[in-house]
Amino acid sequence: MKTFKLAGMDASRVAQGCMRISGLSEQELDRLIKTDLACGINFFDHADIYGGGACETRFGAFLKSNPSLRDEMLIQTKCAIRPGMYDFSHDHIIEAVNGSLSRLGIDSVDFLLLHRPDTLMEPEEVAEAFSELRQAGKVAHFGVSNHNPMQIALLNQALGDDRIVIDQLQFSLTNTTMIDAGLNVNMENAGAVNRDGGVLEYCRLKGITIQPWSPFQYGFFEGPFIGSDKYPALNEKLDQIARAHGITPTGLAIAWILRHPACMQPIIGSTRPERMQEIAAASDITLSREEWYELYRSSGKTLP
Repeated sequence: MKTFKLAGMDASRVAQGCMRISGLSEQELDRLIKTDLACGINFFDHADIYGGGACETRFGAFLKSNPSLRDEMLIQTKCAIRPGMYDFSHDHIIEAVNGSLSRLGIDSVDFLLLHRPDTLMEPEEVAEAFSELRQAGKVAHFGVSNHNPMQIALLNQALGDDRIVIDQLQFSLTNTTMIDAGLNVNMENAGAVNRDGGVLEYCRLKGITIQPWSPFQYGFFEGPFIGSDKYPALNEKLDQIARAHGITPTGLAIAWILRHPACMQPIIGSTRPERMQEIAAASDITLSREEWYELYRSSGKTLP
């Protein structure tokens, strides 16, 4: 598994998403995490809302049984989604982080992300919370999820040393709005619609790591595109190129994301150790430019 520098730390090019781990048995979770680490996947993504907090609790139980493994991990969590609202208030951020640390059974997390934009955000209030958390040794670095460039810039003007280093965004072979507009500049077609303010280019300019979520889903959690009869041309091309590289279509879908020079870090939500092994094996594959564009076009996209 290749690594890259994320806020100065060696992070695996793919991350284990922990949104679904509350449904695993103790033995299944133990096998999943230890398989990840054996494959070189050292980054684990949580959120306080996953499983209503149960996912962090289950992960914390694993760490309690395997305390020495904490030093081999980078742990990230997210906060700010509340029932019917988003909350970037100082008190909620502090309370949410303390809750996550308690459930995880650890003293600090490596990354904290704000989960979905809060239009009532006061940047100075967020900055105060971040500063308190960093000075208390509870959070090392900060990021956001599903934010556009101006929202990040608005936050950063108040954050000082706690500037945003991650933006977690939906991206996959079938959800490509981040790159469509850039490929269709000055064109009168659907692909030219700029839906996110140029967030891909902004993140590259500012050194912000993009973490693609739902890298196997089409639509908004409508289902996996691999094996779907909605995408016959894409699946045919995935099978063809995967065979040529000796990997699986699942691994290839991630290799396609990793080929982009933005150096993205996909969040993999699978709870199957075998699937994580497939993905880890494919992370060392570098697709050609021709292969990358073949897959892009086979997903139903056209080039101007």
